[in-house]
Amino acid sequence: MSENRKSGLRRGARIAGVGAAAAVAIGLMSTGVASADTFVPLPDGSKSAAGVVVTRTGESALISPSLAANGAGRTAWVSGTVTADVSSITKDGEAGPYNGAKNEQGTNNSSTHGISRISTGYIVGCQVDITGLGGSIGGGIDLNGPSLSGSLTVPVSAGQVKFVNITGKDIKKNGKYSVQFQDTQLEIQNCGGYAQARSYTVVEIVGDNYSKTTLYGQPFSIG
Repeated sequence: MSENRKSGLRRGARIAGVGAAAAVAIGLMSTGVASADTFVPLPDGSKSAAGVVVTRTGESALISPSLAANGAGRTAWVSGTVTADVSSITKDGEAGPYNGAKNEQGTNNSSTHGISRISTGYIVGCQVDITGLGGSIGGGIDLNGPSLSGSLTVPVSAGQVKFVNITGKDIKKNGKYSVQFQDTQLEIQNCGGYAQARSYTVVEIVGDNYSKTTLYGQPFSIG
């Protein structure tokens, strides 16, 4: 075989090797992009009511695909700070077993455990547009669930909406109260379709001057 032909074969082999390495690199990069996390910055919000101002700042979500890659699970790592500036409590620790006006049973659909409280969490829906749900079902928020700061598994099937309580704090006298959550994990399971979530914060003042104020966040997709 001539030297020219041998040199040409060696050059061709080197080029083919470089091309194969490039193809592998491109394949790895494509895989990385397909499974990359998605960071979702969310806007601040505020709501004023009689005797209380509720604000939400620094909210964000980091959306991760399920490691099982089965299409029915995904994870949202949520963070944020909510604050209640309260001025409507007439005396420290004002509360009662019924929490209604003049302590009458059931007059105001109370959902605290007998004392004023700020609570925050997320509404999670599967195959449901939750954009307009805030005003219509805010009264159904469950504030009696466990407070969480680490992680929570949320099994939600198509057409379902779940209210997930993240954390909260009792309010015993007038003042400013803040609760913060950082990278709290919401693990969504059993949802084969698209999933959405939006934050909620409820401030409930019990006693003679009863009030319940709810601030909702912007809905975002969990994939």
